[in-house]
Formats: sequence, C-alpha cells, structure tokens
Amino acid sequence: MSTVNQQGRRNPVSAMMRPVNSLVERFIPSALVFGIVLTLIVAFLALALTDASPVEVVKGWGDGLSGLLAFMTQMALVLLLGHTLANTRPVRRLLAFLGGLPRGPVQAYVFVFVVAAVASLITWGLGLVVGALLAKEVAAQLRAKGVRLHFPMLVAAGFSGFVVWHMGYSGSGPLTAATDGSFIAEQLGRTVPISETTFSLWNILAALATVVVVGLALAAVAPRGDDKIIELEIDARDTGVDIDEDVVTPADRLDASRVLTAVVGLALVAYLTIHFAQGGSLTLDIVNWSFLALIFLLVRNPFELMALVKNAASNVGDILLQFPLYAGILGIMTASGLITVFSDLFVSISTPQTFGVLALLSAGLVNFFVPSGGGQFAVQAPIMLDAAERLGVDPSVPIMAVSYGDQWTNMVQPFWALPLLAIAGLKMRDILGYTTVTLIASGLVFAVTLLIVGAG
Repeated sequence: MSTVNQQGRRNPVSAMMRPVNSLVERFIPSALVFGIVLTLIVAFLALALTDASPVEVVKGWGDGLSGLLAFMTQMALVLLLGHTLANTRPVRRLLAFLGGLPRGPVQAYVFVFVVAAVASLITWGLGLVVGALLAKEVAAQLRAKGVRLHFPMLVAAGFSGFVVWHMGYSGSGPLTAATDGSFIAEQLGRTVPISETTFSLWNILAALATVVVVGLALAAVAPRGDDKIIELEIDARDTGVDIDEDVVTPADRLDASRVLTAVVGLALVAYLTIHFAQGGSLTLDIVNWSFLALIFLLVRNPFELMALVKNAASNVGDILLQFPLYAGILGIMTASGLITVFSDLFVSISTPQTFGVLALLSAGLVNFFVPSGGGQFAVQAPIMLDAAERLGVDPSVPIMAVSYGDQWTNMVQPFWALPLLAIAGLKMRDILGYTTVTLIASGLVFAVTLLIVGAG
C-alpha cells in the first residue's frame, strides 16, 4: 500500500474483527479451490444419500459440465462490459467530478458507498470498479484540501455498495428466471418476469432501505476523534488505460475514427428500442446489449475500445474456469436425485412464512463456497424452487432470497473484493471490520423484507 499516516488508538470495530481477519487470511482458499472441494463434497453426498452409483455420479458430473455455457458467456460479458464502461473517458471524468463533492470524512464515506451502490444496481461489474476508483479519487481530492480520511474505510464503503447488486438491473438470478430457455424456465415450465422480482415494489423498497440503513451504519462506525487514521499520502489516482493511436495507414485511420463505433452504438440503441416497443422483456442478453450500446457511444474510436476491453479481459478468467465446475455440481445433483433430498430437508424445517428467511441464511452460507452469484444461483435455485413449490410459496421469493443471500455474505467473502482491493492497494483484513458492519445492517433489512413478503 502507499505511504500512510497513522495516529491514535484502533477503532473498536477493527479490534473486534481481528480474529475474523486472521481466520480469513490464513484459512480461506481461492474460489477455484472452493469449487473443486464443493464438487467432491457434493459427489460424496450423492453417493451417501442417494442410490446413485459412482459411475452414475461421474457421468452426471461430466454431462453437466457444459450445461451452463450460454449462462457462463452472459456472466463473463456482464463483468467485461461493466469494467470497460467504468474506464471510458466520460465515466472517468464523471468520477473525477463526483470525487470533489464530499466536504468532510463521514460525508465522504457515505457518499462513496451510495455512489457505488447506485453503480452496482446498474451493473455489478461497474459497481466493483467504480467503488475502488471513486475511493481513490475522493481520498486524493480531500487530501489536497487538508481533510484527513481513513482510506481503508473509504475502500470498504466502496465495496459495501456491492451489497445491493443482485437487487438491480444486472441481477443474474432474476434475469435468468426471466429468460426463455434458461434452466429455471425449464424447471418451472415458464419464465418469471422481472416485474415479479427485480422490479417488484417490495424489492425496490428493500434496496432503498438497504442503502439507507447501511449508510447510517457506516456513518456510525466511522473513525472519529483520536481513532486510528490510515491516510493515503500520495495521489494514487489511476491515469486510465494507455491507448496507442499511431495513425499511419488508411487502416489506422479507420481504427481512429469515431464514426464506426457510433454507428454500432446507434444500431444497438435502435434494436433495444424496437425490442421494448414490441413488448420484449428484460433478459441477461438485453442487459448486456444495453451496456455494449453505451460503451460504443462513449468511446472515441475502435483504438480506445480495444484497449479498454483488453484491460478488462484479465478479470474474466475466473468465471470462464469456474462455471463448468458449478455446472458439473448441478449435473451431479440432478442425475443422482440429491436435489430432491436437499429439497425434502428444507421443506421439513420451513413454513411458508419462514421459508424466505431460511433460504436467505442457506444462500449466505453457500456463497462462501460458490462466490459467483450466477454460479450459486445455478447450484442452489433449483433446490429452493422445488421446495417453494411444495410449500405453496411464490417462485419470486426463493429467486430473491437466493439473490439476497449471495450479495449479503459477499461482504465477508474475499472473492469479489480482490479486484477492488488490487486497485486500492489494500488487503481484505484492512476493510473487513467495516464490511462486517455492512453485513449485519443489510442482513437485518433482507430478513425483515422476506418475513413480510412471506407473511403476505
């Protein structure tokens, strides 16, 4: 990390979280290792709890590996396009403007959180990058004004915005359920429209309540007085992606022309307009094409677009490598009948009113082992939907409960924090005390929401 100033005593929240920090640093392996271990655990459970033979388990796993290829591509595009959009020049200029708005430390922490939350509701890839970039921008601009900020908390506030991503426009669970031909649509025999999940009144109110409650909680635990302050002493703002525009040949002039990218962007806008005008629904593909349209319209030329995509592509590898493992897990559970065993267990301990909260808690636990929202939804949603049908619970409840659980424990699961921490130059232990506060505050909102919906 950059040179810092430290003074005063340790914030009580950070001191309380030291044992958790140590546990995370020492014992939580990579997400890929989690995927492999979970595969072995599910295979063992299939052999122990069902009549499936080893041959049937292996065949179910192998047959399932390619089952999520289309979904995997959609998820990779969400991250790729979100990262690319965040690094376009207009968005970077917007972040520079926003970085100058806060006037004091507490205002800065809450402001970074709110902006990151709004970006995450637009698309989770954008939210992750914006949270880190804005934290550095605010830190640099307030440092120049002589205002001292606790940089780890600023970064934690940026990551905390990610706690609402699955309630928004790019939420992979609700969008999958709304997509024709998806594994959810095949299981239910129909799609579940976004109007019943993401754009339902109860989910919109829950998202607003989460932003308010978490914002207040972060303001309450912000360092004050002689609390320890770790201040970023140098201007650590990124200069953006280097773009080589050495125009020599006629082909180079095409690559440096804005006309071609603008034409594609306008064509995408025209397609999206026709799609919605003719009654088309919001799906994962439509979300990706809307972000792609924005990118084509915001970049200056193909030179810039290619540089931005190359920079973003390094973040996509984890999705491409891990999703076949999640698909294999789903294949084992389906082929062996393990999915029915888990569903039976869940039905036995749930009532229609408590189902949503119990699904939230189980999804929060599963997220530690399957940190990808799309991957977790593929593994867990079929179980929850089957249990919900048997209990007479509307499918929108398990869809959003799994979505809430995924985004909830991201606050203490290091997988999605790693790109943000790399941009900020910090480690998970530096922000975990504050993101745990976010976990507690948001968890209360999610649980109350699901209880109210279940009672209705």
